[in-house]
Amino acid sequence: MYSYQAPLRDIQFSAFELLGYAEHYASLPGVESIDAEFAEAVMDQTARFAEDVLAPLNAPGDLQGVRWQDGQVFTPDGFKEAYQQYAEGGWVGFSCQPEYGGQGLPKSLNTMIGEMRGAANVAWSMGASLSAGAIDTLMAYGTEEQKQTYLTRLITGDWTATMCLTESHSGTDLGLLRTRAEPNADGSYAITGSKIFISYGEHDMTDNIVHIVLARLPDAPKGTKGISLFIVPKFNVNADGSLGERNGVTCGSIEKKMGLHGSPTCVMNFEGATGYLLGPENRGLNCMFTFMNAMRLGTAAQGVLHSQVALQKSQQYARERLQMRSLSGVKAPESEADPIIVHPDIRRMLLTQKVVAEGGRMFVHYMAQQLDLSEHAADEAQREQSNKLLSFLTPIGKAFLTEMGLEAASLGIQCFGGHGYIHETGVEQNLRDARISTLYEGTTGVQALDLLGRKVLGSGGELLGLFTSQVLEFCKAERSEQFSGQAKQLEQLVKDWLQLTQGIGEKAMQDADEVGAASVDYLMYSGYVIFAYLWLRAAEVAAEAIESKGDADGFYQAKIDTASFFYQRMLPRAMAHKAAAGAGAESLMAIAEEGFCF
Repeated sequence: MYSYQAPLRDIQFSAFELLGYAEHYASLPGVESIDAEFAEAVMDQTARFAEDVLAPLNAPGDLQGVRWQDGQVFTPDGFKEAYQQYAEGGWVGFSCQPEYGGQGLPKSLNTMIGEMRGAANVAWSMGASLSAGAIDTLMAYGTEEQKQTYLTRLITGDWTATMCLTESHSGTDLGLLRTRAEPNADGSYAITGSKIFISYGEHDMTDNIVHIVLARLPDAPKGTKGISLFIVPKFNVNADGSLGERNGVTCGSIEKKMGLHGSPTCVMNFEGATGYLLGPENRGLNCMFTFMNAMRLGTAAQGVLHSQVALQKSQQYARERLQMRSLSGVKAPESEADPIIVHPDIRRMLLTQKVVAEGGRMFVHYMAQQLDLSEHAADEAQREQSNKLLSFLTPIGKAFLTEMGLEAASLGIQCFGGHGYIHETGVEQNLRDARISTLYEGTTGVQALDLLGRKVLGSGGELLGLFTSQVLEFCKAERSEQFSGQAKQLEQLVKDWLQLTQGIGEKAMQDADEVGAASVDYLMYSGYVIFAYLWLRAAEVAAEAIESKGDADGFYQAKIDTASFFYQRMLPRAMAHKAAAGAGAESLMAIAEEGFCF
């Protein structure tokens, strides 16, 4: 079993050397004093907590799992104590509003440290991070009374929160939900219905849980336009802030899952539970998207952390495992065989993991930077532009990074061979835990439809143009011959991206199925192009660093070499996705339904 070590150097490189976070923070009102030194101190503290507290609970928590008994859920040994330590350290309110008890630090900094907690123990981390979306939603739509009652306690970590959307008969199609909200005489509502797949819907880590629930008011319009949002606490809250009687909400069962065994996924039953309207009537889905967008950025980061875990374990094993001799000659004459890291195919898998982990980290940090700007930039035009960019990038980041993270986790098993298929090495747990990331907060197909249908075609190409214009401007910059070929390749990919979009749009005017047929391949193509942009930027920054300050440990040269591997061995995948996206819907829709039967 290989223990987790936080990749502090690479996190610092991505944020401060590549993306200029020091200058970024200097431009944001209220956080001008944050620099690389401050961030390093914060990351060091988080790394110690992740490595010393969370990582040792990961494998035992997976084996022990969560336990349901008479409506109560018990988390694995050590989870509750770790959460208490986390809350007491003020980490829950790290990027929350100071007027409600938070520290007011940028969400991008919280994103950086969140990766480490998740990589060390993703099942535990889910419980600690789920409140973030509820906090954002309450801050945006809650009344002052609701903020004082619920928001303050969520920010301190005294309570946690859930998001209750899914019902057994309606997954992503929330317009079909049946949970009812009947008005009470005192202005509250009686919430009745059942929700499934509710992460940490019931647990023993805090005294109260605040459920953010979608439900229908009487006579509400059908479909998504008739959904409202409600606050439903596990325990009702008295006027003085103390806990009152148990509310009419219970956990009927927990799911037996493929992975994330330490994280309870609950069936939650609401039986006339007292709830309070959050935001305007029949606008619940709009309000909930505040919650969802925060969760989708966090899910994109899960693709990164699963890649990092796979890479870390795989490269450690590949240095130690002896098998065969190198085809080009003996590399370890003192041993009876060479370590497998000398073999080209092992290098292929390790470099693929490295591309995904480090490239995904850049992608997430870039999105988090846009999130900061969309909320806090001094210039209104900058806030609007960053919000549009983030809207465009979020479905790509969520789907592409989780799909690639799943591939990296699978390669981890392949690197270990038969030893990867057994529990002791930890790589099979990483794959099981990674599998859900492509499903929740909207599957890859849902994200792809959102990207192509709503964000790209729905905006008339405006959102795509905002990003591609930046990339094309970057490609035109003067650069050394070392990177000019990659810049030309990237420029052509962007032009192809625009042409592909136009072609799909024209076909979709005749047949709407063309959008659904092209969407996933279109999204994957988009992800590879974004990676090409970020990896070229990283290689150029690394080359400048070598020239200015040397490269004693080879860190910067490894960036250049990894970028070269990506352009030569992984970026060609984009052309296959382009061809598939442009192939049209005919081959998908021609076969009759009976043709799938045996």
